[in-house]
Order: sequence, then C-alpha cells, then structure tokens
Amino acid sequence: MSQTLTRPLATAYREKFPGSARLAETGRQVFPDGVTHDGRFLKPFPVYIETAAGSKKYDVDGNEIIDYWMGHGSLLLGHSHPAVVAAVQKQVARATHPGACHELEIDWAHRVQKLIRSAEKMRFVNSGTEATLMALRISRIVTGRRKVLKFAGHFHGWHDLLIPAADPPYDTGDYSMPGITTGVLNDLVVVPPNDLAAVERALVEHQPACVIFEGTGGHWGLVPMRGEFIRGLRELTARHNVILIMDEVITGFRVAPGGAQEYYDVTPDMTTLAKILAGGLPGGCLAGRADLMSALEVDNRWGKKMKHPGTYNGNPLSAAAGVAALDVVATGEPCRIANELGRRLRTGLNELFAHKQVDWVCFGEFSGATIVPEYTGPRPDSDDWIPYGNSVEKLDRKIDPKLSHAFRCALLLGGVDFFGWRAMLSGAHTAADVDRTVVAISEAIDLLRADGLIR
Repeated sequence: MSQTLTRPLATAYREKFPGSARLAETGRQVFPDGVTHDGRFLKPFPVYIETAAGSKKYDVDGNEIIDYWMGHGSLLLGHSHPAVVAAVQKQVARATHPGACHELEIDWAHRVQKLIRSAEKMRFVNSGTEATLMALRISRIVTGRRKVLKFAGHFHGWHDLLIPAADPPYDTGDYSMPGITTGVLNDLVVVPPNDLAAVERALVEHQPACVIFEGTGGHWGLVPMRGEFIRGLRELTARHNVILIMDEVITGFRVAPGGAQEYYDVTPDMTTLAKILAGGLPGGCLAGRADLMSALEVDNRWGKKMKHPGTYNGNPLSAAAGVAALDVVATGEPCRIANELGRRLRTGLNELFAHKQVDWVCFGEFSGATIVPEYTGPRPDSDDWIPYGNSVEKLDRKIDPKLSHAFRCALLLGGVDFFGWRAMLSGAHTAADVDRTVVAISEAIDLLRADGLIR
C-alpha cells in the first residue's frame, strides 16, 4: 500500500484504476520513476490514457476525465481538434520528413507573423527549451556580453543556462543544481520578480546580454507580472541597450491571439514560442527583430554565425498542425472561451472554499486557475486579486507532497485531472465541465478531510 495516500483513499484509487496500476508496474521497469516527464510522476501510480477528444481524456479502464493539463498547455483548441487532425492526416500521407525546405514552413511562418507583433523573422526549432537556448546564444553573439538576467521562479526550459532559480527556495541566493557547473551559474544573474529597481541595479552592475521573462510571470502567472511592470521592463532594457526576450511558450496565442505582448502592448526584441504554435505536436520557434535573427545567416553584420542544425526543425507534420491551429486561434474564439471559463472556475472554487470552510483559495488570470492550500489571509474580493501581496516566497513554495499527491488522486476519483494544484482551460471546455469540476473538488475535500489530511 502507498505510503503517500491513506489506506481508504489508496484503496479507492486502486479499485478505480486497475489497468493503470498494472501498466505502472511495467513502466517502472523501463523508466526512472516509471515516467517520461517529471510532472507525470504520481503516487501510488499515474493514470494511463488511451484516447482524448475535446476537454476529455479516457484512461485504459474506460474512465472519462475532464482534462486541465491540456497537453502541458499546448492544446488551446482541446484534444484532437478536427482541423488539426485533418491537416496531419493529409500531410502524413504526403511526406513526414523530406529533409528539405517545403512550402508549409513558409505558410506556418506567415501565420506567426500575422499574430505575433515582434516576429520580423524567425527560425523553427523543436521545443520551448530549444527556443530559449537559441535566444541566449544570439544575444551573446550580437552584444559580445556573457551574462543573462532572469527572474526568480521563471521557467524557460530545462537546459543548463536557465534552469537554475526556476524553483524554490529563492531566499538563500544559492541556485546551484545537480549537474550544473559553477561556470554556467556565474553567467546567470537572478533578480526578484516585479522589482524594477532591482532590475536596473543589475543592468548597471552586470551589463547582461539580455533579460528573459515569462509573459505573465513565473510558472505561467503563479507569481503574476502585469502590464505596468512589463512596460517598465521594456523601457529599462531599451535605455540600457539590453536585449529583451519575452518567453511566450505558454502565453503565446493563449492570453490573446497575439500573446501577452499583444495584451500588454509591449514589443520585445525576441520572442520564444512553442506548444500552441505547433497545434500540440512537437515544435518551437524563436522570432524577433530581423537584425538580431541575422546572426543565423551565413553572411551577417556581426561577422559570426550561430550554428543551427536540428533534424526536425520546421518538419511538415508540425507545420501542418500549426497552420491549422493558428487559423482557428486567429478567430479569437478559443482565447475568449478559455478566459471566460477560467474566471468561472476561479469564482466557483472560491465560493466552494468559503462554503466548505477550508483554508484554500483560488486565483489566476486569463485561462488559468491556481489553488493555494494552507492559506492564511483575507479572502479574495475580485477576480484580479493576488494572494499574499504577490510574494514569490509565499506563492511559489513547496507544498507537502503527501497532500499534493492525495489531492490529485482524490480529484481523479471524481473524474477530473489538475496538474498539481493548477488548471489550464481551453476553447473546448464548457460551463458544464467547470461546474462538474467544482463538484469534484468539493468531493475531493470531503475525502481528504475524512482521511485526516486537511481540516
């Protein structure tokens, strides 16, 4: 029996998901921790999904689950959107990897340019991690400087150059990590979020090549950054001649069709994109000023070319999916629906928590919702309220893993899957999905209380 869940909850979970339990045993024989992504690790075992459509996914035992992972944020249109499915089916019969240029990559790029204001030129890559890696390398080539400034709690992929300081604790100043060398750490400048004075001091002292930030704040708005700060950041970096990189891997096409830069009326020097960009297939992009992107050209003004291979860059399947998805995104409807339902979920959960007298609150922006357990403080008085005065130490903190695993398992018993304590809405979700989710969370609270995990 799991040491993480209490006996009644673990028993109910195993009874509901026996097929997943069997597959998890096999998975542990071939994968570290039995998973292929850290976020999918769950005790006593993760659920195994067989099919998915719209806002739902269906596990190997036939259970219907309302999904709030949405392909780790990539499925703004929902699972298996008909236009994306048709585009990929058509393309897979024509060519999956010609190892050559093709017209679809141009069509894809034109749709990015139509929506993303900073996209004068671009280069396709295979993930958000690759896009941020390219952005840093170009910044160093064109400025001749080494250091990079990032914000505590901002995630920009798992490569060495930016993974430090992506997760708490932040108050020690020690951002060392297993496998990351001291030399790499010495090139990274970490400042607290939402502090323009700290940014300016760091720009003067360290003269970095670039500043990179998530479009709505660390971990997609877990510690929100809003328009006034972002516009101030744009002004500061321009004044100090430092390249500004907006990481829109999650926010791109989700906050608004043109991303956070459209919503906040800010034009960065370069933008990193992925997820929705490729319609849920693997794909990423670095887009930005033509003069900066020329560092990728054989003959350029900088006298140095950034080497950029990549077997699957701009591959036809991802391009086909991306073209189809961005055509739907451009209508504005998926963003509108997802953002409206995000508000409905946040409101419904806060009403539930007050009624159940549980020390939880929910907050968020756009199409996201974050539950804060073990909360002490005033209840929310509006939808733009942020707990704890937007403190990075209090919002972006480690939560008791026993409670976190138990909450997700209890919620899965009710037919709902959050990624941890958070949810991403899509254009495929419905008001009925949201209302059913509130009921499932109410039932999860009852289960956790019955097992003595919460008061």
